[in-house]
Amino acid sequence: MRSPSPPKPPRSTQRIGLSSPITRISLGLTALLITLLLLADLVLGVVPSHGQQERLLRKRVAENLAVQLTGLLQTGDHVAVGRTIQQVLARNTDLRSIRVHRLDGGMLLQRGELPSADDLRGDHASELNHLRVPILAGRQVWGEVELVFVPLESGGLRHWLAQPGVQLLLVLGFGGFLLSHAYLSRAMQYLNPSATVPDRVRLAYDNLTEGLLILDPQARIVLANKAFRALHPAGQATLHGQPIGAMQWLLAGRTAELPEAPPWQRTLAGLGKVEGEPLRLPLPGAQPGENAERHLRVSSAPVQDDRGRLRGCMVSFVDETELQRSHARLQDSMAETQRAKAEVEQKNQELQRLASRDPLTGCFNRRAFFEAASEHFEQARQLHQPLCCVMSDIDHFKSFNDSYGHAVGDQVIQVVARTLGAGIRPDDLLCRYGGEEFCLLLPGLAPAEALAVAERLRAAIEAEAQRAIRGTEVRRITSSFGVATLLSGARSLEELIDQADQALYRSKEAGRNRVTLHERLPA
Repeated sequence: MRSPSPPKPPRSTQRIGLSSPITRISLGLTALLITLLLLADLVLGVVPSHGQQERLLRKRVAENLAVQLTGLLQTGDHVAVGRTIQQVLARNTDLRSIRVHRLDGGMLLQRGELPSADDLRGDHASELNHLRVPILAGRQVWGEVELVFVPLESGGLRHWLAQPGVQLLLVLGFGGFLLSHAYLSRAMQYLNPSATVPDRVRLAYDNLTEGLLILDPQARIVLANKAFRALHPAGQATLHGQPIGAMQWLLAGRTAELPEAPPWQRTLAGLGKVEGEPLRLPLPGAQPGENAERHLRVSSAPVQDDRGRLRGCMVSFVDETELQRSHARLQDSMAETQRAKAEVEQKNQELQRLASRDPLTGCFNRRAFFEAASEHFEQARQLHQPLCCVMSDIDHFKSFNDSYGHAVGDQVIQVVARTLGAGIRPDDLLCRYGGEEFCLLLPGLAPAEALAVAERLRAAIEAEAQRAIRGTEVRRITSSFGVATLLSGARSLEELIDQADQALYRSKEAGRNRVTLHERLPA
C-alpha cells in the first residue's frame, strides 16, 4: 500500500524581519552578489563611470564633425561648413561653441558662445568640457576644430544617483534581496528539516487516541495527527505550515480565569512544560446541551536538540468529553439517590413516630416508653444517679365520657397530655400508660425535686385544663399523682412503676387532686 503523500505546503506567511533566518540569508546573498560585482569592476572595469561615458560620447561627436568638415574644407565650401556647424550646435544642447582654425592659429569660423578662460584650461576637467580634434589635408594636419561643452555636474546626491554604476548596485541590491527572500520563503517550506516528517512517523502519530500537534519555533504546525483534525470541522483543512495562532476556533474555548498566553506560547517562550490546562471547544452548529462542546485537557512540552536548544514544542489534546458527561450523569444519579434517601429517612421517621407514639396524644406508647426508660433505669443504677417515676390519673374521667360524650373525653385526655408535656424537660419521658393514665420518668431528679415537678403539673392541670376544652362547658379537671424514686429499692423498671402506681392509689384514697410520694416500707 502506498503511503499518503504529504499535503502541499501553503503559501508562506513569514514576515520580513532582521530576526528571521530567511531575511538574514537573503541579506547575505545580496551582499555576496554586490561584492562580486565590485571585484569584477575593480579588475575588469565592467561598470562604466558617468564621466567616462560622457567622454566617449563627446569624443565621438567631435570626430564625426571633424570628418565632415575635412571634406567640406577641401572643396572650399565655407558656407556649407558654417551650416553644418550650426546644425551640430542645434542638435547637441550640451555643446556651447565650435571653432575652426588653421594650424598657424588663424581663425576660420566660430559658432556659439565664446569660450571662457576656465573652458580653455588644460587640466583633467577640461578634457570633458573642451575637446580639440585635428583636421587633416591628406596626411598633413591642416588645422583643428575645438568643441566647448557644458560642464558636467559634480557632487551632490542627485549626481551620485545618476551614475550608472550606483544605479546598477541599487537595482541589484534591492531587487536581489526581494527575489532571494521570496524564493527562500517558498523553498524553505520543502527544505526545512523540521517540516519533513517521515510517513511512518505520521502513521504512528495517527494511531494515537489523543490529539497531537508539533510546532516549530515560530509556532507553525509541522504535524497534526488524525485525532486532532477530528476535534473540530475546521481541523480538516490543510494545517501544515499554518501558524497555530490563526486557528481562532482553537482559542475560542479559553476562559477568563486561565493565563492570557496559551500553553504552547509559554513553552516556546522558554517557560517549560505545561500540563493539564482545561479547554472547552465549542462545536459549530451544535444544539445547546451536552453535545455543544468538547472538554479537553491541553499539555505542551518543549522539543530540544542535542545541545539543549529549543527547536519547537509538542502539544497534546486529551478529549475528556465522555468523562465529563459520565461525571455529570453520575452526579445527577447521586443527587437523585440523596433525594430518595432523604424521602426514605423521612418516611422511616414518620413510621417510627407512628410506631412509638400514641395516636391521640402524641406521647410515647408503652412499648416505646419501656425501651427508652429501661436504658435510663440501667444507667442510673450503674452510676448511682437519682431517678424518679411519676404516675398520673385524671380524676373521675369516666364521668366526662358519661356526661359529655367520648369526644369531649378525648379532648380532656389531649389537654392533660399537652399540659404534662409542657411542664417537663426535653430529656424527660412522657407515656400514655392507659386510657386516662400517664407515666413520667424524670432522670437525674431527687425525690424532693420530683415532688415539686409533680405538684407544679397538678396545679397547671387544675388551673388551665378546663378552659382548654373547646365547644363545651365542662366541670373542673384535676389529676392525682404518685411519685416513686430509685432510692426506694426498686430492682427493675416495672417495680419502680408499680411503686409510683401505689403512691397514686394512696392519692386517690386521700381525696384525689394531690401528690403522694412512695415511702419505702420497713422489711
